[in-house]
Formats: sequence, C-alpha cells, structure tokens
Amino acid sequence: METWTVETNDGGGQLEVHTFRPASAAAIPGSKAPAEPAGVVLVHGTLVTDSLYWPFARTLSVMLGRPVHVYNRRGRGHSAPQPPDYSVETEIADLQAVMEKSGSDDVVAHSYGGFVALQAARRFSIHRLVTYDAAVSLSGNLSSRWRPELEEAVTAGQLDQAWAHLVQGLGTAGPISYLPMGALRTLSVLSARTRLGLEMRTLLPTAVTEMRAVLDADAHLDDFLKFSTPTLMLSGGWSPAYFAETGRMLSGAVPAIEFAIVPLQFHEGPLRPGRRLAARVARFLAATHNVGQRTVAP
Repeated sequence: METWTVETNDGGGQLEVHTFRPASAAAIPGSKAPAEPAGVVLVHGTLVTDSLYWPFARTLSVMLGRPVHVYNRRGRGHSAPQPPDYSVETEIADLQAVMEKSGSDDVVAHSYGGFVALQAARRFSIHRLVTYDAAVSLSGNLSSRWRPELEEAVTAGQLDQAWAHLVQGLGTAGPISYLPMGALRTLSVLSARTRLGLEMRTLLPTAVTEMRAVLDADAHLDDFLKFSTPTLMLSGGWSPAYFAETGRMLSGAVPAIEFAIVPLQFHEGPLRPGRRLAARVARFLAATHNVGQRTVAP
C-alpha cells in the first residue's frame, strides 16, 4: 500500500489517499514494468474512514489487475476538515481531483459515497461506475430517515443519543437498528470502548452535514434522463429495502443504469470479509476500455 496526498481545488488543504496495486512483473529483479492501466477510485460511506475498505480495495485490485485508490473524505484521517460551506459540490470536486491525479477512470462507491459518485457522474466523465447501497434521495423518499433529534443531540454533545437516532433512522445496522433507544444508547456506550466505536462517535458531526447534503440534493427521475455513465447499482439482500427501491427506480428510468441484488449481504458488505461482492464489482468493471490512446484489458 502507498500513501500520498492530493491538494483540494478550493484551497482547503489535502486529501489522504491510499493505493493498492496487484503484484506484477515489476516485482521480478531485472524485469521491466508494463504501462500501468488506469485506476479505480473507491469512495467510502459516512461514519467511517477509508481504512475499513482496505481489504476490499486490495481484493478488487488483484481481481482487476489495476490499481485501486481509496481516499479519506473531508473530516477524516489526514484529510482536510469539512469547510463551513460544505455540500455535495465539495465532494464532487474532491472526487474529480483524486481521479485526475491518480489517472483513474472508474469509480466504486458505497452508501453516501454512492450518492457522491452519482452526482459526480452528472457533472464530468466517469467511464464506469458501481455503487453499493447508494444513499440517493428521490422525490423526498429519504426525508423520513432524517431525525432532527440527531443534530440536536450532536450539538448538545449527547453522542450516545445521537448515535441511537442515526442507527434507528437509517436502519443500516441490521437487526440492531430495531432495538429501543435505551438499548441503542447502551450499545453506543459499550462500543465507545473500541477503536472503531470511538472513531464513529467522533465522526457524528460529519454524518449530520452529509445527511443534510443528501436531502438538499433531492432529485427526481427526470433529473437523470441525460445520465450516460454505464452504471451498476447494487444493493445487499439484507440491506434496508429503500436502497433497492431507489436502484430499481433509477434503472427502470435510465438506460445507462443497471440494478442487481447481491444475496446474503448487509449494508456494510464492502467492509466485511469475503470475495462475493468484490467479484460482482470486478465483473462489471473488467470490460475492455479505452484510456486515452491505450486500450486496456484488465
């Protein structure tokens, strides 16, 4: 794995990027490295950092024979903080900067990252796109998922209460999402004793701004009629149903978009061990594609 940075185009600082490359002939002493194929950028979801996606990125890189670049979005790791005027436009510009600097033409994105990638594909060229449980708001269908109590709790520093509202509202934690608020608050206290749980608590303020960005960008099917990026929208068989409903709606209205269910997968599928999801993503991206004057067959 290589760690490097990309400067943001708004003067806000930098984005921390981690790159995974498959083993190649360059590793053999005296061999000549072949021209590297265009890479894939992976955009992570909310309440997490990019490190949770490293095993998935490594597996995908091996399957494709291409570099996969994962970056910490604003407010995480060594990346710049979210600016005061944060919006989806911030994320779109950041994704474009990483793609251009890394020489990538494909994107894989999870949850909130899927929302960012779909919005980005409406603004600039992406060769092929795969989303998993993309958090897209269509005609207000996610408005009921937003709980004002979440923001109030974060502002008041009541992070256990905020975490409970987030889990119940989004329903992305599997059966845990349906526990009573008191039980969820207790789970939050217990999880804060772990590195991951503590990290999630510190990222709760970013979740508030990101959820607002999704709702502020609420779209209608007509807004996607000119969408032309070949896209595969995936949803887990055990993910909340609203992700699949959005995928079906978009694929039914937009010729460039396909939709499929990945059986036996929860919302956090890209974070779990296993190769099933990575293989499904790789099959869609593995088609021969042109990069500038080169033709690359991963």
